[in-house]
Amino acid sequence: MSHGSRLSRGDSRRNDRLGQLRQIVRREYAVVAIDLASHKQVVAVTDHDSRVLARRTVQVAPAKLGPVLDWAREQALAAGFTGIVVACEPTGHRWKSVCDVAAESGVDAVCVQPMLVARAREAEDFTRDKSDDKDAMLIARLTTQLHVYLPERQHPAWARLRHLGVRRAQQLTRRGAARQQVRDLLDAAWPAALDCARKPLDSMTWLAVMAVIDCDPAVLAAKAATARGRRALTAAISRELPQWGWPTHPYPHPDRADRRRGRRTCRRRRPPRHP
Repeated sequence: MSHGSRLSRGDSRRNDRLGQLRQIVRREYAVVAIDLASHKQVVAVTDHDSRVLARRTVQVAPAKLGPVLDWAREQALAAGFTGIVVACEPTGHRWKSVCDVAAESGVDAVCVQPMLVARAREAEDFTRDKSDDKDAMLIARLTTQLHVYLPERQHPAWARLRHLGVRRAQQLTRRGAARQQVRDLLDAAWPAALDCARKPLDSMTWLAVMAVIDCDPAVLAAKAATARGRRALTAAISRELPQWGWPTHPYPHPDRADRRRGRRTCRRRRPPRHP
């Protein structure tokens, strides 16, 4: 007895993704594979059997590849194709320029992961031999096999968001380096300061105290010598705490909090008096 097998959700998603890619990398289109560099671009026009129809090496920047794409379209039309699709590796920022030039020429562009190109280089002749002409041909072969993805166009809002994400990562790296440097310096010059809290660099009180005394043990000793100095130090720390995230009113009065919420406080009723 045979049972019909249905497609899984993974199969359906993969088929949909391949269908979308096939709408870009059409069989009637030739593949224009570009091995990108700063000022040297190797261009190969191939068919879907990775046969090279034309090849060209130009000494221009990626942003000036417009005439090269026009030449590639002419070569593809002469070979019997109806159009072209551009493929490249997402190396650095150059692929963005290629996508912009392709969009201006009315041509779709796809990207191939560099790891796939490296593995295909080994599968080609069982060596790790690398050349620009060979890489361009391998990019074209992976494109015809739909081992590509569609790059996102850089809209202003998305570009700004990516910039802020990179900036945040840089700030986190600098913050970690600064924390480690402060810990090393205190461990060498003032070890007792690190024993005042379980996690001193995460304690708001410890950070406020260090900001008030300017990380100087002599200032702390001078202020702690007299009662007036201790009161002044406590007041200065209380004013400094909100700068490190401490709430201004950490424990509000319950009656005031209830009034702000529009509620009434529940009071206990007195028991009735017996006559």
